[in-house]
Parts: sequence; structure tokens; C-alpha cells
Amino acid sequence: MACQSAVGVPYNNNNNNININEESALQKHVAFFDRNHDGVIYPWETFQGFRAIGSGILLSFFASIFIHLFLSQKTRPGKFPSLLFPIEINNIHRGKHGSDSGAYDSEGRFVEAKFEEIFEKYGQTHGDALTYQELKAMVKGIRIPKNYGGWVGAFVEWNILYILFKDENGLLQKPTVRAAFDGTLFHQKQKQLDMMEMINKANQ
Repeated sequence: MACQSAVGVPYNNNNNNININEESALQKHVAFFDRNHDGVIYPWETFQGFRAIGSGILLSFFASIFIHLFLSQKTRPGKFPSLLFPIEINNIHRGKHGSDSGAYDSEGRFVEAKFEEIFEKYGQTHGDALTYQELKAMVKGIRIPKNYGGWVGAFVEWNILYILFKDENGLLQKPTVRAAFDGTLFHQKQKQLDMMEMINKANQ
């Protein structure tokens, strides 16, 4: 099952004009980090995006370096490597690695059954949430033998998600993970933090 609906501005890059309503779930997942909406994400934009959702400086720096080293050239087939390490949103599905949950298909569309499987298999304590131990078991359970790059990618992605979005009880809730997959989670978090900042300033 694919998640296709979204609201926003058109994206534009050097090769194509794509309307956000036609984007895959994976494209919408990463589009938050395209801070100037040009269809290309640079490391400094990823850093800014992580900071906007409450990530610390060190984690934001690490995430931006790791993500762009891992994905840049995969999303730019046939092009000469760039020292700016851009990621092209149109081709983000090419960066999909092995040893993942399968909740995105090969075209970056959301797969409902695979998403549900995460919690059916590994959400043993609460059903609709993952403890950190269950998250670790899930990341280990989806490994493909000798797919070491995929192991690292899955470990980093899920641990960052847990660090930034676990609740006060240390649980990664099912709606939170769904929102991460469909691209709405980061926008929600930024709005929440912006609102908190406005309230704090008003109370000073």
C-alpha cells in the first residue's frame, strides 16, 4: 500500500519539476531537510533540519555527514561525484539499502503490511510501541547476511529516531514511527518546538 497524499509547494531541480502531491512516501520523508525547496539537499541543510527538530550540535553534525556520505552518489547516477555531497530527492529511492524494515518498496512507496510487521514481531511488551531492547532486536532481526553497509545504515537510522523521538517512558510509539515513514513527523516536531519557544519568550 502506498502513501501518496501530501500538501506543499512544488519541488524543482536541474532535471525535473515534480509536484509534492506526486511524491513517494520516501521522498516526503526526506523533503523536510530540503530547506530551500529546490529538490536537492546539501549537508548544511540536513544539519539545519536536525537542529530544527531538537537534535544537539554533535548528533546533527554526525547525522549530516553520515547521511550524505552514504546517499549522495547513489542519488546522482551517471554524474561526477561532488564534494558538496548533494542528495537529489527525485532519486532518493536509489539510496534504499538492504537490511531495512521493508516499509518502503523499491520505488520509495510506503508498504503498510511491512510497517505493521515491525510491531507484530517486535512490539512484545506494549504492542504499539518498541522498547530500546525491542528496537535492537528488530534491527538485528532484519539483517541480510554479509550486507554490512545495510547493517550500519539501519542501526544509525533507528537509533537516531529513538534518541530524538522516544517518549518519557523510553518507548518509540507506533504513531511516531508511522509519522517518520510518511514524512509528517519532522514537521510536527519543528512546529511543537517553535510553539514552545514562542510561549517561553512570551512568559519572559
